[in-house]
Amino acid sequence: MKNRGHLLTEQNNPNSQNLDELSTLEMVDVFNREDQRTVDAIAQARTHLAQAINLAAAAMREGGRLFYVGAGTSGRLGVLDAAECPPTFCTPPEMVQGILAGGAAALLRSSEALEDEAEGGAAAIMDHKVTKRDVVVGITAGGTTPYVHGALKAAQQCGASTVFIACVPADQVPVTVDVDIRLIVGPEVLAGSTRLKAGTVTKLALNILSTGVMVKLGKVYGNRMVDVAVTNIKLRDRAIRILCDLTELDREQASELLDNSDLQVKVALLMNLAGLEKQQQQQH
Repeated sequence: MKNRGHLLTEQNNPNSQNLDELSTLEMVDVFNREDQRTVDAIAQARTHLAQAINLAAAAMREGGRLFYVGAGTSGRLGVLDAAECPPTFCTPPEMVQGILAGGAAALLRSSEALEDEAEGGAAAIMDHKVTKRDVVVGITAGGTTPYVHGALKAAQQCGASTVFIACVPADQVPVTVDVDIRLIVGPEVLAGSTRLKAGTVTKLALNILSTGVMVKLGKVYGNRMVDVAVTNIKLRDRAIRILCDLTELDREQASELLDNSDLQVKVALLMNLAGLEKQQQQQH
């Protein structure tokens, strides 16, 4: 077994060495100060994040899919981001998918041992029938998770584009991928617990990645989610407000237009702007 103590995510944080001696307020302040580093890490990775957005958007325009692969917290964050795309952008569930070591059961109960199985990651890629049109994002805070590396290797053998997201410097864990994103937040407040800063910065990065891709795919007008899936009262209200803000309609008119468009905000906007009925708009 290799000693992983040299990895940045495993090192001891000098700013929290007396964590168990602090008052509750002092402890919160330490967490807050350390969490500031997550935003700085995103700024340092901005170029690579932009490259990943462009890569994924180009692939998905050609019918490709975006896969997140991870174990533990990293994998759960990938599943979360994938699950949020259909309601936010009205994407089909297969368009953005999360692959978690241990499957759905690992969302509720930790299956950490499975992250050591590189063959499990490779098998998952085969099970999802990944092709050269797809993009596979491997997420591993400490950079060494065999499950993720197995998945990335298998994805490359399938001809897919690959992205790596880790919270350790490239010289500690070098990889060969199309886009290498390093989110350097330093040692954790609780040494080695990468569900903290590493988890937070990973969530930020995935938010930027998936949202950026959807903007590129035309699912946003201005800064409005015009492809929102209207599946509950809150989202219906949001859809009506979007229509009111982007047209001269009042709420009653916007509500009627939304119904006439089969609850498709983008279609409703085009119907209003062009003065077309839904059937006519779908022909254009």
